[in-house]
Amino acid sequence: MFCKGSASLAAACLAMLATVSETAAGGRALECYEPVHRPALYDTVYEDVMVSPGGQIVDYDPPIYGTAESIEQIAPPRVTYEVVPAVTRTLYHTVKVDDGGYVWEWRVIHGRRVLCKVWRKARYARVAETVIVEPQRVQRVVLPAEYEGVAREVLVRPEQRRITEIPPSYWTVARRVVVREGSTGWRRAHIPRHCPN
Repeated sequence: MFCKGSASLAAACLAMLATVSETAAGGRALECYEPVHRPALYDTVYEDVMVSPGGQIVDYDPPIYGTAESIEQIAPPRVTYEVVPAVTRTLYHTVKVDDGGYVWEWRVIHGRRVLCKVWRKARYARVAETVIVEPQRVQRVVLPAEYEGVAREVLVRPEQRRITEIPPSYWTVARRVVVREGSTGWRRAHIPRHCPN
């Protein structure tokens, strides 16, 4: 007979053995038992434990802008009209302003006022005259297109993002586990001349 396992089973075995001992008290031993202790059996288990879940690192470079210059038309070709004034010239010539001849005029001679017949020469004067060389006219004027330098902001390099993946990290941890629980039981003892087989 061999008793092992739980404490309740071991207690039942002890009670049975006590009964056997009482029955055989003072007489020859019929059966003998001895306690047997079986230690627990352990093993080392290695497992990976996550230390860091990992993730992503994002590096961001902002966009770069520059300035570009270009020549742009700010006014198209167009036609307009303007008045050209007349071209004049001043001419000078001599004209007779008085024919001359005999005229009567009062004179004072030796204190006496007398009417005298007098001969006068013809009189001439220099007269300025403005003449039109070219008359006034309307002139067609063609205006060329107008251009101007314009500076504008342009994108030299767009924004850039670099994503670096960081894997999770693990540590290997050793852990002792029970492979078999320890137990206490009884086994039959065979002792010559004391306990029969």
